[in-house]
Amino acid sequence: MRLATATLLMLLALTGVSEAQTNGGSGQAPTTAAALVSERAAEGYTVEDATPSQEAALRAEIRQINPPVLPLRVFFLPHWKYLDTARAFQLHVPKGYGSLMFTHLPSRTIFVDNDRYQGEEWLGYWIAHELGHLAMNSTKEEDAEKAGKEYRKRLKQPPVSDSR
Repeated sequence: MRLATATLLMLLALTGVSEAQTNGGSGQAPTTAAALVSERAAEGYTVEDATPSQEAALRAEIRQINPPVLPLRVFFLPHWKYLDTARAFQLHVPKGYGSLMFTHLPSRTIFVDNDRYQGEEWLGYWIAHELGHLAMNSTKEEDAEKAGKEYRKRLKQPPVSDSR
């Protein structure tokens, strides 16, 4: 348990450091960067180590699902780090299930095995399941899948436009 706590604290510390870094040579207008930061802050969660297209897809899917409970963090990890993190949190995978991503309920953190990432449709299918764990506040796969099925229906609906 100490290893899991130490790992989580390390990840949280790195999250704070990485958010403070900027890319001075990006040529991006300050207003655009400020709008992006403002949008991310309004959503209330951070996405770490994802490509820009992965992050955009994830945020769009979560926005469309509109779950009652949002994650606080989503980490895209290389396979070796994903396995190490799963081991640290003593992840139990029920017989007949695989582990492509998992949710740590106490910290509301979702960990994604980035080496097994298969595109936006794959991400939407499995993030719905992980958001089901958060919504049901349950580690049971059946509970998460029940909520996940409802969320997947929302993903199939056309996105709602915010234009006014």
